Amino acid sequence: MNKIFLMNKSLMAGAMLFLSLGTTFAAESAKPAAKKIIKPNILFIMVDDLGKEWVSSYGSEDIKTPNIDALAKNGMTFNNAYSMPSCTSSRTMLLTGKYPWRNGYVSHWDVPRWGVAYFDWKQKENTTFARLMKNLDYKTCAAGKWQINDFRIEPQAMKKHGFDDWAMWTGSETGNAASDKRYYNPYINTPEGSKTYAGKFGPDVYSDHIIKFMTKHKEDAMCIYYPMALVHRKWVASPDEPKAKSRLERHISMVRYADKMVGKLMRSLDDLKIRDRTIVIFTTDNGTTGPHLGFSAMRNGKMVVGAKGELSEAGVCAPFIVNCPGLVPEGVESDALTDFADMLPTFVELGGGELPEGLIIDGTSIAPVILGKKQDSARDWIMSLGGGGGRMTEHGVRGAKVFGSRVIRDKQYKAWVSEQKQITRLHDLKKDPWEKTNLLDSELAEHKVALQKFQAVVDSLPDQDASPLYEARAANPWDMEIKKARTSKKINNK
Repeated sequence: MNKIFLMNKSLMAGAMLFLSLGTTFAAESAKPAAKKIIKPNILFIMVDDLGKEWVSSYGSEDIKTPNIDALAKNGMTFNNAYSMPSCTSSRTMLLTGKYPWRNGYVSHWDVPRWGVAYFDWKQKENTTFARLMKNLDYKTCAAGKWQINDFRIEPQAMKKHGFDDWAMWTGSETGNAASDKRYYNPYINTPEGSKTYAGKFGPDVYSDHIIKFMTKHKEDAMCIYYPMALVHRKWVASPDEPKAKSRLERHISMVRYADKMVGKLMRSLDDLKIRDRTIVIFTTDNGTTGPHLGFSAMRNGKMVVGAKGELSEAGVCAPFIVNCPGLVPEGVESDALTDFADMLPTFVELGGGELPEGLIIDGTSIAPVILGKKQDSARDWIMSLGGGGGRMTEHGVRGAKVFGSRVIRDKQYKAWVSEQKQITRLHDLKKDPWEKTNLLDSELAEHKVALQKFQAVVDSLPDQDASPLYEARAANPWDMEIKKARTSKKINNK
């Protein structure tokens, strides 16, 4: 793949095509009984718990992912894209455009197990990209794993967050054994409510729901969020490889099935004749399940151990591929910096809109990069934080630490920041991609300059991470008792 230094003819053609879309469609819209789209569709695909070492276009030597590889070959591959280290923080950051230290979701939290009114749609600080895209006349849909509301408490949570349609695994609801199923016989919430889909395989239900939505709205502008249930444990043998026995064999079968789902959606876009105006983004929410239960795979001659929940590059530097024939340059490898905070403003810019006045976000749009209009993003650094489990207190959900550990990096250097808000490690990722050599005490001028840069970022951060914003409500029968410290039946929002 070519580095993105000079815009070649194909890049220029893609950019010109995007600029001409409005004119072309406007002219054709004059024809009677023909509704034409002037905005690109967005399909955001996010696999659960999968590092680069399991994607062959990123150098995996232990598996082939042909459908994901095709997106990379005919699109743009990012080398420096950050997710968060765990599920919840990646999702809330993606939806809000805010870092976990700002939106409060600095720890992992399985909402349905506790019954808390998590991620309250009423809070303006929790505005989602879906709500903003609806304001731009997009039809919105989500399918897969939501995780950040309890549908028993908020049965219309998805609608309130801006989604017109959805098919979401509910999460494992305390007191409801059926809800533990996300794969075989999945328990799924739709606008009609929650139920078990007996005899079905969850990933097929989620992808079929998206295809049905796309078929219905192919003449509309669509923004679709597909947070896959795959390949998170509990590991199962996929329908294509029912004889997979060991945990590793089952994991591999699930990775292949995730790749199959990507191919299935791409074929549907082709069949609906909307492939060339649908910007597809493929990524993952964090690295592969960690070393305590995890898997190792060879990547570019190096054995990589799964690092979910960790701040190493294997845990947070996610695969990130963007593809749209004619709009996104083909065969490009980009070192531009980006992280999940950038997605909300990127979607809004792609949809032709502007951010609401007064909305505070941490991200910056990368739309000019993925459309080939600019060679680099506006980001001078990116950040990842939000690992470990949250805790329930008499005041509600709280992060595990006052100031959570985090990492900050640019294209060359990476700083590790402790819970004491001190930089403890500095690595030159170009020379030391596996982060073995700590340059913190180096006397080299370039290392001191890097430290000064990252220290300025650290100094700009608050000393205490925010807490989640949600509405206080009465206790539920399944709520956790907090060492009998709860003084009332209501969770206080303090």
